[in-house]
Amino acid sequence: MSTHGIFDTTIQVLDKVLELRTRKLEAISSNIANAETPGYAAQRMDFEEKLQTAISGSKAKTSVTHPRHIPTGLGDDVSSFQADMYRDEDRSGFGDKNSVSLDQEMVDLSRNQIRFEAAIRSLNKKFSMLKMVIQERA
Repeated sequence: MSTHGIFDTTIQVLDKVLELRTRKLEAISSNIANAETPGYAAQRMDFEEKLQTAISGSKAKTSVTHPRHIPTGLGDDVSSFQADMYRDEDRSGFGDKNSVSLDQEMVDLSRNQIRFEAAIRSLNKKFSMLKMVIQERA
């Protein structure tokens, strides 16, 4: 998403969060589909802490050119943010060396879904505010 125009940093971050949540859903889905595959190592994707650190850390790097300007936080950095995907190898030492726990995957699936829906609601709220501003100006 372009960092210019009417879309602020919040919309850019929410767009990136939705992209990352979709990728995480794909990893969880793959894990569930391979729960019975011998030797399958579950895929994991963690990005929440790293994204929060990037958002917090980038505010210090932002500079403004006018006293009335508002620092934008991530700015261009949000589009280049990448999550870490890794394999969770089975360390139990017995069985078929499959590291998928269906219970854990279902918990992860539920958490991811709830957080995805929260990001959608936030994005819808931002677009509703933009729509209201546009209608007021027209």
